[in-house]
Amino acid sequence: MGTPVLLGLGANLGDRATTLRAAVRGLGRFLNVTRVSPVYETAPMYVADQAAFLNMAITAETALTPPALLSAIKELERRLGRTPAVRYGPRQIDIDIILYGEATHATATLQIPHPRLHERAFVLVPAADIAADWTHPGRQRTIADLLDDLGEVDDLVRSYEIVPARATG
Repeated sequence: MGTPVLLGLGANLGDRATTLRAAVRGLGRFLNVTRVSPVYETAPMYVADQAAFLNMAITAETALTPPALLSAIKELERRLGRTPAVRYGPRQIDIDIILYGEATHATATLQIPHPRLHERAFVLVPAADIAADWTHPGRQRTIADLLDDLGEVDDLVRSYEIVPARATG
């Protein structure tokens, strides 16, 4: 058993669904994936002039430290075609560490819990499907509570489910 982690995944370039499936498979190479949320189509946030995203969340267990997990994720993103781009702009794949157990971590390159989790329905909705009772260690609020705090969410469309062979829950 490792540390439980919650990751958010998103893509809005290329074959988004295929990229998300490849990302879940790739994460399974260095994480024990335990749950996979449905996929949601979502409007872009922050930079509106771009294609819609497909977003999802996974829970997993890891023996990696937060910096080692980030490094493995960044390498997977590169293998899946992510290139440096405009912040919040279009991307082939984006994988964020949302929660890492009950831990907090703050460096120039990594902040856990994710600093904008509480404002992002595109993360909270899929996360609530698989980890509604997980608690944000800084805010002492569950994922379900944070989602409730956003009020009415109407710009997400549940699209389909990805159920990888390695998922155990």
